[in-house]
Amino acid sequence: MEPKKYSSYAEIDRELEILKVQKEINYHKLVLSFEKTKESITPQKIVNGFVSSYTDYFSNSYTKILEAILPYIIGWFINKKRGD
Repeated sequence: MEPKKYSSYAEIDRELEILKVQKEINYHKLVLSFEKTKESITPQKIVNGFVSSYTDYFSNSYTKILEAILPYIIGWFINKKRGD
């Protein structure tokens, strides 16, 4: 990378001011990101996320389990009525 060449002190001052503003913006983005992360890691939100993920998993599992077991239960009732 070639060093930048300036023709006046005013250009240098302007570049330094731009870099200063960029540094402040990046700092505020970092602080905001930290605050959002801190808010999302509360015990209530962790528990809610944990419960909701397992609720979705098990709610889908119940239908699959019922679909697999239901024919056996129906067969058992039919055989019970026949007296087998």
